[in-house]
Amino acid sequence: MYELDFESSVLEIDRQIEFLEEKEDGERFASEIDQLRTTRGELLRKIYGGLSPWQTVKVARHPLRPHSDDYIRMMCRDFCELHGDRRYGDDPAIVSGFGRIGSRKALLIGHRKGHSTEEKIACHFGCAHPEGYRKALLKMKLAEKYRLPIVTLIDTPGAYPGLGSEQRGQAEAIARNLFEMSRLKTPIVCVVIGEGGSGGALGIGVGDRVAMMEHAWYSVISPEGCAAILWKEANDETNELAARSLNLVAGDNLRHGLVDAIIEEPVGGAHRDPEDATERLQSWILDQLAELARIQPETLVRRRFEKFRTIGPVVSMEMPESTKA
Repeated sequence: MYELDFESSVLEIDRQIEFLEEKEDGERFASEIDQLRTTRGELLRKIYGGLSPWQTVKVARHPLRPHSDDYIRMMCRDFCELHGDRRYGDDPAIVSGFGRIGSRKALLIGHRKGHSTEEKIACHFGCAHPEGYRKALLKMKLAEKYRLPIVTLIDTPGAYPGLGSEQRGQAEAIARNLFEMSRLKTPIVCVVIGEGGSGGALGIGVGDRVAMMEHAWYSVISPEGCAAILWKEANDETNELAARSLNLVAGDNLRHGLVDAIIEEPVGGAHRDPEDATERLQSWILDQLAELARIQPETLVRRRFEKFRTIGPVVSMEMPESTKA
């Protein structure tokens, strides 16, 4: 079982419960098991109610946490995946296709990380190449043509940084997506479900509504990358300092106006109850799609532009006379 360092007390209670349940006369210990479960629930609420930013990053990377294709499988009854960018190839780090969320047809796009070692390597650990972003944009324009809404699920440590990606125009592909998504005449809903790393996240992150799962992170750089730049070393101490400085947790992003909502997760994180997490995610998405469906396409584009245009406003101040040359 994968263990997070701050969850050791909870996992010990899990082992005690499992031990008592496996006894032949386990029914005799029903009251003790109920008491242990109550204690476990209270402990989880306490721990997850006070996670540090660096601990939140660890939760977002939990190997059992649901990924984009997991949510798509649990939310959609008839998902049909679409492949390729018609230029270079098909990037497995981006999944895209049409499906039905509840009663609403939509295009779904997300980062694919993989669960097994083989899948992770094949998907580049969720780091998309330029052909992945071009594939996503091609399918988005198809959704616009058929007047279907777009739902994107963001979960990546960043865009793939390899030489081949740079040669094929990684930065241009992401910039093109930002430009084109800002003016697509169809509703766009984006959710950071795990990691939201830099341009890799932004490449499919321009929407009319942007939300974060409660224990996700969203930032211009990972804590390790920031720590390596500022302190020349990435360890638990510098990673914690970097995570705090980056304001990367959901609450920070909501306070700064980078996201519109926080989707609460089950107690103990989405990895403890993926079905419940999916229901919460689906409910929020359907609410937003119902609201956005009533808005004219031209108004959607104008509001979307204004929304992102007002992020990070700069106030111009007159320089004191003493500082002027």
